[in-house]
Amino acid sequence: MKRLFLIGTFLVSSFYSFAQEQVAVDSSYANGHYLQRLDFFKKMPNQKNEIVFLGNSITEGGKWQELIPKKNVVNRGISGDVTFGVIARMDEVLASKPARIFILIGINDMKRGTPQSVILNNYKRIIAKIKEASPATKVYMQSILPINKKMLPASYEKLSNANILEFNLKLMSFCEVQGLNYINLHEVFAGADGELKKELSIDGLHLKSAAYILWAGYLKKLNVL
Repeated sequence: MKRLFLIGTFLVSSFYSFAQEQVAVDSSYANGHYLQRLDFFKKMPNQKNEIVFLGNSITEGGKWQELIPKKNVVNRGISGDVTFGVIARMDEVLASKPARIFILIGINDMKRGTPQSVILNNYKRIIAKIKEASPATKVYMQSILPINKKMLPASYEKLSNANILEFNLKLMSFCEVQGLNYINLHEVFAGADGELKKELSIDGLHLKSAAYILWAGYLKKLNVL
């Protein structure tokens, strides 16, 4: 195995059992921005051999078509999205039978306090949909990016690099079991202290535009584009 290392416009609460206790999970996703983006996606024509970048605001912020010219690259990032929202829109994502999908999702789930086991189970549901609807699609699972705690606004107080690293280790093991390619983006974005490099970030979480050049360059270096 190659080691290349988130219906309704209201709050939906799901309950999962962990260690003999129940945890309330916010599984909502269909806000106005989500619905507008999804409507746009559905009205765009499908292309052959699409390369899909799938995720939340971190993915949406990338000018992928410019970064990866001469290929049928599509941006399927939706700001604020969670793993539940990705599951709900996989039919659109897979309609073109894409050649490759680069997935980066989960930080907004973690911001809500969603247990890692729920996030990983949602990953399983996403992969199951891909394998069923488009089995020839190559899947590249990208690690959740590090954060810069000092730069983060108070609304992101639940996030920590320790939890992100813990989750990424679980994600890497998941990829090994599923036979998926795991891409460790910390190689690009983490400093020696494990924090998101200050010079690459707007607010300790989101990336500056020029940072995406490094991201795309890393993927090219790994020969996955």
